[in-house]
Amino acid sequence: MDTLELLAHPVRLRIVHALRGGRTLTTSQLCARIPDASKATVYRQVDVLAEGGILEVADEQRVRGAVERRYVLRQEHASIDADTLAAASVDDHRRAFAVAMAALLAEFNAYLDRDRANPLTDLVGYRQHALWLSPSELETMIDGMRAAIAPQLANTPTPDRAQYLLSPVLFPIEDDR
Repeated sequence: MDTLELLAHPVRLRIVHALRGGRTLTTSQLCARIPDASKATVYRQVDVLAEGGILEVADEQRVRGAVERRYVLRQEHASIDADTLAAASVDDHRRAFAVAMAALLAEFNAYLDRDRANPLTDLVGYRQHALWLSPSELETMIDGMRAAIAPQLANTPTPDRAQYLLSPVLFPIEDDR
């Protein structure tokens, strides 16, 4: 399975999100993080990601007679490269977008289901803006967004940090060209 296929599944994408930032988690911890998916589904998708090289076993230990594995994300394998994107069909893009939106909706619902969820104090945002941009203005805006976001991608978990899911979505809504 190629990276696009591996990541084009809502539960697998959520597992990847959970392990970002250098985290090392067990499958049981991932199940707790993704409570709306069955344990069997999470275990199966962890196996698929490990077989596909997206996850690797960081360590193993015996717990009550069973082997418990802790997984780490292989960052270099957890993104879709430019060549794969260039070769993707319209249907590939349609499917990948649907998976991304399904994962986003599931994560948002899981957030709202938490006892301490407070969209106001947690600074939750989900605005949409229709912008008129020339090609150069679009490139400038994208460069600015990358400059703001890219440095934060290297952050690791610390007691004073919470993990946020940021999902910029950008596409033309009219074809005036």
